[in-house]
Amino acid sequence: MIVLGYSFTPKIWSIIVTAAFVFMFIELGNWQLSRADEKNARQAQLDMLSQQPITSLPNMRVKLEDFQYREVEISGEYLPSHTIYLDNKTYKGVAGYHVLTPIKLANSSLHVLINRGWVAGGFDRSVLPDVPLVQGEVMVTGIVVSPEQRMLQLTDQVITGTVWNNLDVQRYQETTGLELQPILVLQQDQLEDGLVRQWDRPDSGSAKNMGYAIQWFSLAATAIIIFLVLNVKRKRSESK
Repeated sequence: MIVLGYSFTPKIWSIIVTAAFVFMFIELGNWQLSRADEKNARQAQLDMLSQQPITSLPNMRVKLEDFQYREVEISGEYLPSHTIYLDNKTYKGVAGYHVLTPIKLANSSLHVLINRGWVAGGFDRSVLPDVPLVQGEVMVTGIVVSPEQRMLQLTDQVITGTVWNNLDVQRYQETTGLELQPILVLQQDQLEDGLVRQWDRPDSGSAKNMGYAIQWFSLAATAIIIFLVLNVKRKRSESK
């Protein structure tokens, strides 16, 4: 095909290859868009759950998906001897720990891990910061999240007996002998105990999928442009 002095005569194989790549890139982009829609729908549902009235956590085993991001009320007794410190947690640029202590639910053999908040670490990492002990029956309110929030971990060993890089629920249960509910509660009670409880609400993550979708669609457009550049040629003038 010749138009205004330019010829367009692509090879059959180049048409097939380009069409295959463009189709693949567009399908991958559409898949990322569908993932973004799913995450947005899930986030909308979680937002709705977070607005529901506070509920009491039952003393029987629960499912994470039934309580995630809901505000719950827990009655029981802290077990300070099983407190652990999650390392590498920062607040306003200061390194520190999240302090996790289990509560034994009233009238139950089950326990719930409570993230009591953030505390700054000292210059001497071998000395843990002082955290007030809580004795006796307590009533705690907080937001339910997944306990499996893993950070970079270079070893399976804990730094010390009470300092952990990540919360591994299975390992924690094996270490302490406690039976845990499959949840983690971010405490919201405003107490004068030196712990900071300013929790960031998790993002749906859909923006990342949207970014990937744009990348795939851009690759599809780039493949088409490359195909045209390689196959559209200026027709040489015939010699007189």
